[in-house]
Amino acid sequence: MRTRLQFFKDETPLKRKRDFPREEVMLDRKKTRTALENVRESDFFDGLPDDLIVCILCKLSSTARCPADFINVLITCKRLNGLGFHLLVLSKASPKAFAVKVKNWSESSHRFLKQCADAGNIEACYTLGMIRFYCLQNRGSGASLMAKAAISSHAPALYSLAVIQFNGSGGSKNDKDLRAGVALCARAAFLGHIDALRELGHCLQDGYGVRQNIAEGRRFLVQANARELASVLSSTTSSPSSLPWLTWHPQNHRHQHITGAGCPLLSDFGCNVPAPEAHPANRFLAEWFASRGVVPGQGLRLCSHAGCGRPETRRHEFRRCSVCGTVNYCSRACQALDWKLRHKVECAPMERWLGGDVEADGGIVEVDEDDANDRS
Repeated sequence: MRTRLQFFKDETPLKRKRDFPREEVMLDRKKTRTALENVRESDFFDGLPDDLIVCILCKLSSTARCPADFINVLITCKRLNGLGFHLLVLSKASPKAFAVKVKNWSESSHRFLKQCADAGNIEACYTLGMIRFYCLQNRGSGASLMAKAAISSHAPALYSLAVIQFNGSGGSKNDKDLRAGVALCARAAFLGHIDALRELGHCLQDGYGVRQNIAEGRRFLVQANARELASVLSSTTSSPSSLPWLTWHPQNHRHQHITGAGCPLLSDFGCNVPAPEAHPANRFLAEWFASRGVVPGQGLRLCSHAGCGRPETRRHEFRRCSVCGTVNYCSRACQALDWKLRHKVECAPMERWLGGDVEADGGIVEVDEDDANDRS
């Protein structure tokens, strides 16, 4: 027992807190409080390098489903707002990131589109080019922006320039260049543009701007419908057999027209395919002249195909339906689509057209502008 007491007696006792000097205790508390404040004030986000944040913003802008997805990030803080306008981020922005609605169109949205176009965003060049050419009537700047996108092998820009060449849009009837239109359509069709391939097929069938080749034109039309069907099937996650719109009518598919809420399209294979989704630029054109009540000009009309939105730039620029004469189209591709979507069940011969040649399949006839102006 004596040994155990001697052991505890020889040990040095620990100092209690009150045994420390008061100044030393206050200094330790101050250091602890300062360290906690520094931890609260410092943010991990501030330590991230700019290159990493730009990379993240590029991914965000390229996958944005609407302008709000991108704008909500920009207004989060000053750093994101500054890096969000980096040239690399703007060049990667998807078409839906700047697919502004007409009701939200303003000078700031125009400026944002221009910044994206200046950064090298091809979709922004095309969208802003369409808006300037048709809506703002700035023909030179709009055509230049579309040409900039076309040089970079942008298929919709190539097709839009082909439509301009076919119609002589922005100029007179003498400004039409059918050969240039066919060449632009061929390039766009090579890049996989379905409407351009369909337009090229009709040009070959009719001998419009190119030597007539009915068999080759028919082959292009069948190929366009095949690509359209493949595009729809690849965009759906369900099995083809479970899709309600996919039906097969091998015997009478040319005489059957199925109507529904989605305005189905009857292809050459007898498959009831939904109408293709319009490009954001075409949707903007349609909304611009519809929601605002703005007319293209006195005596000017819009393309009757709902997914187009292109207006006439001069009177009697577009071709009319050869049966009823009440609808007009900027291209043969728009006429073919609208005929299958809706006009087939609405078209009826008018008295003023009965004296001429009427095509049973809803063809289009080009109105002589000089004669039309004389009659008006």
